Amino acid sequence: MSLPHAILTALLEKPSSGLELTRRFDKSIGYFWSATHQQIYRELAKLEESGFIRALPQQPSRGRKREYEVLPAGRAELVAWVGRSEDPRPVRDPLLLRLRASAVVGEQGLGAEMERHLQLHERQLAEYLAIEERDFAQPALSAEARLQHLVLRGGIDLERYWIGWLTAALPEFPDR
Repeated sequence: MSLPHAILTALLEKPSSGLELTRRFDKSIGYFWSATHQQIYRELAKLEESGFIRALPQQPSRGRKREYEVLPAGRAELVAWVGRSEDPRPVRDPLLLRLRASAVVGEQGLGAEMERHLQLHERQLAEYLAIEERDFAQPALSAEARLQHLVLRGGIDLERYWIGWLTAALPEFPDR
């Protein structure tokens, strides 16, 4: 049930339209919880139906997008969700499953795919480091910014893990 909570979080940060939420997901939340445009709109409808959000009143005008804000019930739901215990989820990465399958059926060019993944993780790390430099370089961050930075640091550490793991695994594929 994390997508509704990601949307509630984003709307508490700033009331937005569905299109604005999609753009914000692409630039921030989407780094660790992705959602399509259609998924976001479906969840907005469900959250509104549940009484967690509402469309802001707007002047009638053609082409104006509906903006949403979080209602007290939505904030209470998010507070309750943040405080819940939840076990870590197992990693579900197709590359790992493909690697396991290659032990049975052969590599089938998997080494080149692992090299490609290494390059993708290196690019993602560079992007995260640029965000860190741009948004979190100042010494005195607000409490909100420090928590946002922790999320980014988690992403940075995960990318460094994947880069290290892939680098160590690549020698197993001499024909790449």
